[in-house]
This record gives sequence, structure tokens and C-alpha cells, in this order.
Amino acid sequence: MMSETVPRPAPHTRRRMSDESFITLLVAGVAVGLFLFASLMVPNFFQVQNMINLVTNNWAVISLGIGVTFLLVSGNFDLSVGGIVALSGVLSVWFAQAAGDGNPLSVGLGLPYPLALACALAGAMAIGALNALFVVRFGIPSIIVTLGTMMVARGIAQVITHGSQRNTNLPPEFGYLGNLSMFGTSVKFAVVLMAVLLLVAVFIEKRMVFGRITYWIGTNPVAATLSGIDRGWHITKLYLFSSAIAGIVGILLASEFKSGYSNRGTLMEFDALVIALLGGVAIAGGFGSVIGMFFGAIILAVVTSAATGLVLSPDWQYILKAIAVFLAIVAQTWALARRNR
Repeated sequence: MMSETVPRPAPHTRRRMSDESFITLLVAGVAVGLFLFASLMVPNFFQVQNMINLVTNNWAVISLGIGVTFLLVSGNFDLSVGGIVALSGVLSVWFAQAAGDGNPLSVGLGLPYPLALACALAGAMAIGALNALFVVRFGIPSIIVTLGTMMVARGIAQVITHGSQRNTNLPPEFGYLGNLSMFGTSVKFAVVLMAVLLLVAVFIEKRMVFGRITYWIGTNPVAATLSGIDRGWHITKLYLFSSAIAGIVGILLASEFKSGYSNRGTLMEFDALVIALLGGVAIAGGFGSVIGMFFGAIILAVVTSAATGLVLSPDWQYILKAIAVFLAIVAQTWALARRNR
């Protein structure tokens, strides 16, 4: 009897890399290319410590980008994170400051430090709950809602600080978390926490039903609802998740600088949005990844660091950021269209 041979699949039927993986690799390649180009243009740019600094100096924006990415994938915006950073930091200081009489900026509620942090985080998540209420319950566009709550959060912080900052009469342990170094190195706890959040986010995105549901909602919200998915509750959890991350960032920054400052986190919401878009996250939802966002953050960090090394004014840095975002979106759209032609 003649042995049967299994036919090989035709070339067009073989498994192909997904568009999402393709864009992620493209963004990673752009990040590496930009770094090499900057190394040629900027003296002493190509150094190991500078590579590390590109991540460690941007831990706050990368952390915020995780929550913003999940919401963008679901078809929603979160522009409130910068205001939440300011609010949670100011609240953590105000709650921890000793009670009594005296200078209004030196008197707080005198709560035990762990309780002060918990209450500050609860205040941050209250803004996330407010976002979800107006987006889910009342159907107001998320970009409008989160712009409003961003101003509300920052306004509350300004009221508490009287337009200044609170940095006195704090317990000795207040600055511990923000300045804690890990593993006997100069790497701070905040950077390690960012790395853990990234790994958890990637696991949720790739391996858990929660991540798949986020993509389904962003791709076709009507079909997701008809399939039995509680879209409103899912989006609510995403807003609570994003606000919790922003609250933690604000608390750590307040601890690092031992002060509550109402202008802290200004424009961080736009940087978080920019790195998500640079990383290939679709502004209309249903497409993108946390890893892509991370490489988008590296692109933005390289552009900013190179501009600083070339002694360009902050105005030019804004222009370079805008050009980088525009070129990245155009290149990604062109590459996808050419690939799927």
C-alpha cells in the first residue's frame, strides 16, 4: 500500500502575523531607529544610563498610559488622569498633615499615614466613578466628560492648596514610598511598580476574558451588548482602574517631593494619550496594545530627550512632539493599508 502524504498548506493559507503584532513591531522598530538617529545627532546620547533613563524618568506617564490604553481600546477617552494626579497628591498631604491651629497650608486632618493614603486613593477613584456615571448612565461623550472632571479634580486641588502647595507639618514616613530604592540599586519603587503594572496589563490584555471583552466592546459595542456583555459595567471598571493608577501616581509623586502641588500632572493626560496613539492604539477603539503604548512612550522620550540635548526651546519640543505623532499615525495607517492590500 502506498503511503499517503499530507499536502502542505498553500502559501496564502498559512498563519500570518496579526495586524496588532505587525504595528507593535513597527513601533518598536521606529523607537530603535529614532534612538540610533538621536545618538548620531546628540553628543553622549548613546549610553546605557541614558537608555535606562528613558524609562525610569517617564514611569509616571507610562503608568497612566496603561489605563488610558485600555479605555481607548474600548472606544473611550480618559483625559482626567492629569487632574487626578494633582488631586490624589494634594489629598494625601492634606489628610496626613497634623491637625491644629495655625497657617491654613500647614494644618490637615491628622489621619494616620496608611489611612491618609487610602482616603486619597478613594478620592481619586471617586473621579473615575464620576466619569463612568456620566459616560455610561447619561451617554455623554467621554472626551467631554473627562475634560470636565480633569478641571474639577484640579480645581479641588487648588482650593485645598489655596493655589499654592502644602509641604509642611508632615509625618516623617510621608516621603518613604516616593524615595524608596529597590534591590540595593538606584531604581525607585515607583519604577518597579510601573513594570509590574505593565506585566499585569499585558497578561489581562492577552490571556484574560476581561481583555478580550475590552476589544469586543471597542470593535462593535452594539454586537457586544447583544452578546450579553454588560458594557456599562465593564466601562465602569475600566474608569475605576484608570483612576486608581492615576491616584497611585499622584500619591507617589507627592511622597517623592514631600509636597501636595495643585499643578502637578499638568499635561500628563495629553502625554498619556500621545504615547498610546504613537503605540498604534486606534482612537476609534478596538485596536492597539499596552506593549505598543510602551514603545510609543520610548519614542516620545527619545524625541524629548534629544530635543533637550540639542538645547531646543520648549516651544520647539512641542512642535517635535506634534510632528512625531502625526508622522507615526500616517505611517501606521499607510503600513496597514499596504499590508492588507
